[in-house]
Amino acid sequence: MKNLFDTNYNSALQTIQDLKEKFGSTWEAISAQNGARMRFQNQFKTGLDIAKYTAAIMRKDMAEYDADASNYTQSLGCWHGFVAQQKMIAVKKHHNTTNKRYLYLSGWMVAALRSEFGPLPDQSMHEKTAVPALIAEIYDFLRQADAIELNDLFRRLELGEDVQDQIDNFQTHIVPIIADIDAGFGNEEATYLLAKKMIQAGACAIQIENQVSDAKQCGHQDGKVTVPHEDFIAKLNAVRYAFLELGVDDGIIVARTDSEGAGLTQKLPVSKTKGDLASKYLEFVDANPVNIEDVTENEVLLKRNGQLVKPVRLANGLYKFKEGSNIDRVVLDCITSLQNGADLLWIETPTPNVKQIAHMVNRVKDVVPNAKLVYNNSPSFNWTLNFRNQVYEEMLAEGENMTAYDRNNLMDAEYDNTELSFRADQKIKTFQMDAAREAGVFHHLITLPTYHTTALHMNDLTKGYFGKDGMLAYVKDVQRQEIRKGVACVKHQRMAGSDLGDDHKTFFAGDNALKAGGAKNTSNQFETKKQVKKEENTISVVA
Repeated sequence: MKNLFDTNYNSALQTIQDLKEKFGSTWEAISAQNGARMRFQNQFKTGLDIAKYTAAIMRKDMAEYDADASNYTQSLGCWHGFVAQQKMIAVKKHHNTTNKRYLYLSGWMVAALRSEFGPLPDQSMHEKTAVPALIAEIYDFLRQADAIELNDLFRRLELGEDVQDQIDNFQTHIVPIIADIDAGFGNEEATYLLAKKMIQAGACAIQIENQVSDAKQCGHQDGKVTVPHEDFIAKLNAVRYAFLELGVDDGIIVARTDSEGAGLTQKLPVSKTKGDLASKYLEFVDANPVNIEDVTENEVLLKRNGQLVKPVRLANGLYKFKEGSNIDRVVLDCITSLQNGADLLWIETPTPNVKQIAHMVNRVKDVVPNAKLVYNNSPSFNWTLNFRNQVYEEMLAEGENMTAYDRNNLMDAEYDNTELSFRADQKIKTFQMDAAREAGVFHHLITLPTYHTTALHMNDLTKGYFGKDGMLAYVKDVQRQEIRKGVACVKHQRMAGSDLGDDHKTFFAGDNALKAGGAKNTSNQFETKKQVKKEENTISVVA
């Protein structure tokens, strides 16, 4: 997927030359070279172009993972287009390719950071239109990253540098987005309508969960209420029809189950034949045997194994599941979703434990051998404490003397340089690789990383800037680091499109163009000799 579609600069140039010939003197001021350059810098004309392109990438990656589990994929959650843009610029700079790196759009972050109501909890209270709006915004910023980098290359080409190969083999910043539609924001028709908007904005993969839409909770909180399989299948169908209507035939559906931590259901499905899907769901509902004469008016009863039972019902009308039934419900949810059109699974877990994930996924694989998981490497987990606890148990089982450790205080910094800490950190380091190999995890993501990095960086900058360091806190810990690490947005005017705009104005107005990039542009202060030399060798660093 290195080249964008089948289009290249030369074909764009030929097209515009043909148009100039067709329209004659009225197009005399139009430069075929400039037009081809602009056309080449914006290969993706619509969100549907992006959805089709990125869906093909994901399908290819899924097939490669099936052949070799070391080919897992990764993403980070982004709550703004600029964040996504800088992430992908950094990916290209540090890793020289965007292959198998995606973006994740978290409903949690949309609720917390993008709602017109203000910050909200992850309970589907934010505007549904905020989700496709963020997808479109992200791809606008990624397309701009393409245009800026290609514009820099064309500038260098005009100055006589041999960068034609870099232009011809340019790798786009456009990558797949796995986008969170929560529980579908209403009934299946509402899910279909929102899915269409998300796909039209560019989403090739839609993640949907099996919670009740109007009682949705964050997957890492209590009070989750799941729906019967028939209801969830209807929403899977709704998303698939949305993909098909819009011509995104390779669109990916990620079916998430919250059953591991959910103990309630809102509905009792209707069983039509013995052992059908509804019957299996009802078997999980907690119920107590009753005699008919002891039943009060308007009670709900089930017949189970030839006996009348009364489902355990809360004051709010919700029904309880049996204690200890959660893993079996997860497995049935996953198998049912894959057998009804889902492409990937998402299982919310209480802790990041490879063995626990594998226990569930391997049961699913017994029925659907190529089952694959999208896994949330969530900041809701205390990763340090979880893995120190896992290693503590392992060391104890190995006969190690653990008296030097306080089991109730393993998070303490005093243990940072101990064998327990070293082993725990190594397990964290290889967690994604291990889970991909042992637990069927095709895609690893962190839902909220940029939420936390923003908070952390503002904490650190604020401490110094409003304290004794003053301006030095910004210069030393922000700007100086941007310059020395080659962070693209150190020249923020360029990153916002100033150089690109100057070239466009020249195309449009010729010598009459009023440009920003002259001698008095203070961004020139960042063009040190060392930096310029570095830029010549690394195109993703500021030019």
